[in-house]
Amino acid sequence: MGMFILRRVGVMLLTALCLTFLVFYLTNLYPNLEKLAKTQGNFRMSDEAVASWLEKGGYLQPTPVKYAEWLGVVPSYRFEAEDGTVTGRCILPGMEASEAPRYCGILQGYWGWSTVFRDPVSEIISTRLALTGKLMLWVMLLMVPGALIIGVLAGMREGSPLDRSLSTFSITTTATPEYVSGVLFIAVFASSAVGLKWFKGTATSAMENATFENFFLPVLTIALYGMGYIARMTRASMAEVMTAQYIRTARLKGVSFPNIVLKHALRNALIAPFTVIMLQFPWLLNGVVIVETLFNYKGFGWTLVQAAGNNDIELLLGVSVVSVIVVLVTQLISDIGYVYLNPRISVT
Repeated sequence: MGMFILRRVGVMLLTALCLTFLVFYLTNLYPNLEKLAKTQGNFRMSDEAVASWLEKGGYLQPTPVKYAEWLGVVPSYRFEAEDGTVTGRCILPGMEASEAPRYCGILQGYWGWSTVFRDPVSEIISTRLALTGKLMLWVMLLMVPGALIIGVLAGMREGSPLDRSLSTFSITTTATPEYVSGVLFIAVFASSAVGLKWFKGTATSAMENATFENFFLPVLTIALYGMGYIARMTRASMAEVMTAQYIRTARLKGVSFPNIVLKHALRNALIAPFTVIMLQFPWLLNGVVIVETLFNYKGFGWTLVQAAGNNDIELLLGVSVVSVIVVLVTQLISDIGYVYLNPRISVT
């Protein structure tokens, strides 16, 4: 198992380097850098002024060199003006060049400075990630148990009226986009049009103090969309397991139906849904931007859109790093959990 984990970690690190380099290359294309220069300087800047601004910031270096500086494995670029002023990535406002470190990248814990929010990228990401983490927690607590219960109940007796009813519900929730269900929930349960003002139509106040009134609708909107897919996978896996030979043998031996489901079928039926459940974490991290925007909840997905829309290169890179790490770590946990759930898989 130790070598299995080490191999997975090695592949994960290599994949992370490749993905982050690709994102770094795309965000540092010259049109993006030109837009950044004009945004930070003047939209009427000449081409010579843009080139001078980019050279001063070290943006005109070869991409591999800039990527290595961003990682923090090579010394940071410094530019000395004619008046002797020295600027660079590691030299923060009010800091002398002699006091600044030579290395300041991701490995040193320096994520850069947001040109839109005017704050360190690490502080922005940590704040927004905590908000989305709170949303993810409650979504998973509602979505996973509900989906497993629906899937198991539907798969226990394939083709029964209960199976058809629950399957129809699962397909309906998965086929309904979040922006549709979210708008419907707001119109029915939060607006004065219908009169059921049970919840608030915005989750802005939930950023500081989450309550059932201001936080349930966005949680329900996301959970219903993901619940149907997990339930369908669980139902298909459960239906397949219930027709296995060892289940038939247990029935012939007189084992009660509840014991067959709980002690014999359930563990094997959870192998496929477990992988699907782990894949929900990357989706929840970046894919809930519609819900966060709809309910004005400024989480991680909202930050990603703001960074991309405003050409905030440092923030966009920081968000990308976190997204890549979450995807790879969840895949690693999924692989390890899959091995434990299915002892037939060899890790030697």
